[in-house]
Amino acid sequence: MSSMDRKTRGVLCILSSAFCFALMNMFVRLSGDIPSIEKSFFRNFVAAIAALIIVLRNRNSIAIGKEALPMLILRSVTGTVGILCNFYAVDHLILSDATMLNKMSPFFTLIFSMIFLKEKLPFKTLMIVLGAFIGSLFVIKPTFQNADLVSSLIGFLGGLGAGAAYTCVRALGKKGISGPVVVLFFSAFSCLVTLPYLIFNYHPMTMQQFVILLLAGLAAAGGQFSITAAYKAAPAKDISVYDYSQVIFTAIIGWVIFSQIPDALSFTGYAIIILMAVLMFVEGRKEKTNAA
Repeated sequence: MSSMDRKTRGVLCILSSAFCFALMNMFVRLSGDIPSIEKSFFRNFVAAIAALIIVLRNRNSIAIGKEALPMLILRSVTGTVGILCNFYAVDHLILSDATMLNKMSPFFTLIFSMIFLKEKLPFKTLMIVLGAFIGSLFVIKPTFQNADLVSSLIGFLGGLGAGAAYTCVRALGKKGISGPVVVLFFSAFSCLVTLPYLIFNYHPMTMQQFVILLLAGLAAAGGQFSITAAYKAAPAKDISVYDYSQVIFTAIIGWVIFSQIPDALSFTGYAIIILMAVLMFVEGRKEKTNAA
């Protein structure tokens, strides 16, 4: 497959994941007053079932070599932290704020890819990443007057966890581990980690809440498979800008379904972070052109 074909596939996959994750956030919010850990369990349980079906249907080998196992575990740990933090933020912030903080993940992916995968990151790109962090401060609003400060910081931590997880996904792709196997391992790991909480602190739910959480799980499974395929197909610097379409999807959902409108500082932060993402994309294109 040519580099252009890979990039096109990566873009389509990341747009699909953005829409699926926007739907997931909507369902998570609609499920009501249920602990984030419980929501995470059902989200990952559905994803694990879907991944198992695909692995069996495609007859993918689930044998994992010793070389890949530590990276799979790291991907699962960081991904679980990312999900728990993101679900907490979705429950306590307006949807677009929670989504934008989670969308810091591509910048973290770049940093971690540079440190651990030895992918080159020019000085201009580092400055762009710094600009994105400055933009995140407008969304977090780090003052004691901000009643949502703790929730915002947890949402920011969720973006860091997701960025680390996607870096691991890229490394696993280079090792030849299939996407469905990665999703299956991660989802099963997350279910096992959160299961003890459900056993001792289960929060009863209505049938409506149960169905909504299953829908959240289905949307999450679609997003997880799509994002895994995207980062396996192309480098983060070539496609990550398209992941910000989720902010548009989520803002529309937040306005139509929940009547949520971000404040001026949040809009400023959105604009800065998205601008940095566009600049990062442009720099990536320039690098390819110069290399050719």
